[in-house]
Amino acid sequence: MESTKIRLYGVVHDSIVDGPGLRYTLFTQGCLHHCPGCHNPESWDINGGYEEDIETIVADILSNPLLDGITLSGGEPFLQVKPLKILVSQIKAQTSLHIMIYSGYIYEDILKLGQDAIDLLSLCDTLVDGRFVLSLRSLELIYKGSSNQRIIDIHKSLQQGRVYEQKVSEYGEFID
Repeated sequence: MESTKIRLYGVVHDSIVDGPGLRYTLFTQGCLHHCPGCHNPESWDINGGYEEDIETIVADILSNPLLDGITLSGGEPFLQVKPLKILVSQIKAQTSLHIMIYSGYIYEDILKLGQDAIDLLSLCDTLVDGRFVLSLRSLELIYKGSSNQRIIDIHKSLQQGRVYEQKVSEYGEFID
């Protein structure tokens, strides 16, 4: 039986900085990247944080009609692929919310993590990829911490077989 729990570092119910619009942000627990300068180093311990039932998270998300999207951050979400697939599948089946996922892995490496990782990726709309690099940090960047990271339109990238970077307006809106 697949896990019906997700190990979390924390939740922000009404974020305006983790993607466009009002977002429900899940910070998953566990990360192997250990980027110097990480803003969530407490999320690194795979056994830290707390477990939450997927159904509880889904109910919490559905209870807020003002949400524009959900953001999966960390820690490293791709360490919990199976429960996140369940969560995102349930949200996609019941809403049209935009799903954004952050990862220290680059897009090309996520495609090599296996079918479950590809399935999770394909359920999401936008990926911010790449490790945080302290020497490339800028507070001027929108939705990313360092300039090496990319904001990727997942569906266009999968369709085109290459990375398609999402353009973002100065106001944080996605533009074509």
